[in-house]
Amino acid sequence: MPRAIHLLAFGIFAMVTSEFVVAGLMPQMAEGLDTTVPRIGYLITAFAAAMAVGGPILTVALLRLPPKNALLVLFAVFLAGNALAATATGYGTMLAARVITGVASQALFGTAISLAVRLVGPERRGRAVAVTLNGLMLGTLLGLPLATLVGEHFGWRAAFWAITALAALAALGTIAGIPTLERPADTGGFRSQAAVFRSRALWKRLLTSTTVIAATFCAFSYINPILTDITGLAPSTVPLLLVAYGAATVVGNTVVGRLADRHALPVLATGLALNAAFLTAFALLTDLPAAAVAAFLGIGLVGVTMNPAMATRVQQAADAGPLVNTVHASFITLGIILSSSLGGLAIDAAGLRAPLWLGAAFAAAGLALVLPELAARKARPAVLRGSAM
Repeated sequence: MPRAIHLLAFGIFAMVTSEFVVAGLMPQMAEGLDTTVPRIGYLITAFAAAMAVGGPILTVALLRLPPKNALLVLFAVFLAGNALAATATGYGTMLAARVITGVASQALFGTAISLAVRLVGPERRGRAVAVTLNGLMLGTLLGLPLATLVGEHFGWRAAFWAITALAALAALGTIAGIPTLERPADTGGFRSQAAVFRSRALWKRLLTSTTVIAATFCAFSYINPILTDITGLAPSTVPLLLVAYGAATVVGNTVVGRLADRHALPVLATGLALNAAFLTAFALLTDLPAAAVAAFLGIGLVGVTMNPAMATRVQQAADAGPLVNTVHASFITLGIILSSSLGGLAIDAAGLRAPLWLGAAFAAAGLALVLPELAARKARPAVLRGSAM
């Protein structure tokens, strides 16, 4: 992979660290902003909503810029928002800062993936996306615990300043190491890129991505209370399991990235089937520590790691333009929003195991979307053989 793709991954790493930092510093931020922990929790929702809605809008505004210039604009917006968060003295200012950084993050995701694909050519799209999205996996594995550690020792504002420094380094890396490519001649601006959304196949693939992420985050969003209250693990072991989970996502992402170019659909179908099995086993065996931990790590191996296969399928149905990739990222974010909101309702109605069953249902729904296409592909060679006889 070209060095530039690793630089794109580093930029995504900074963005993901910013996305999740609030989760690790809720009590400190609540005290510093003179508000409650639940209101701090809404900052996560605001960031996700800004990503889903505002990201595509900002991407459209930057369509006529060369990709490198668009990335630098997005870094500038993100840095301004993150600096505002670090200096916020009230909840309203912090909320505005999270909206700004959320919008910039989503637009950067789509732009970075589109640029990564252009840097390698069609035969290595899956691997390029996988390497770029390693920034997402490493943000969960390393960025969140490191930001939390900085916040606990030096204050929550220091965590935001540290993320600002990371993003500034990524911007400098973009200036020095990302080649200056012209805007693709065939993009034709907004109307041309928006025309691909007339495809029913594209919408089906976008919805499939939503189910993949929703299934995974039904378990991940509530893993702490599930493992401590039902499985009976000590709270001190949960961070270690989250590190192991993050390592599993890095391994799975690498494997899927190598297979996605030629086998995106079978890989996605297999991942959804395994995720449904792991989530079902987790729900049934939650009170058995060894089984619960194995199922949780299995979810890490086949959950968000489907991203390269998902991205490849979306690009095959449309194009690799920044608008398509940003909208795809919005559908992924929709999966996170659905899992956290519906998972909370499920807990209120049926207890802590309920999100796991909900996750299995989402995985089954995703499988129902991809199996007809997989069956049709397998039937095609048989039809051709029959017609040749």
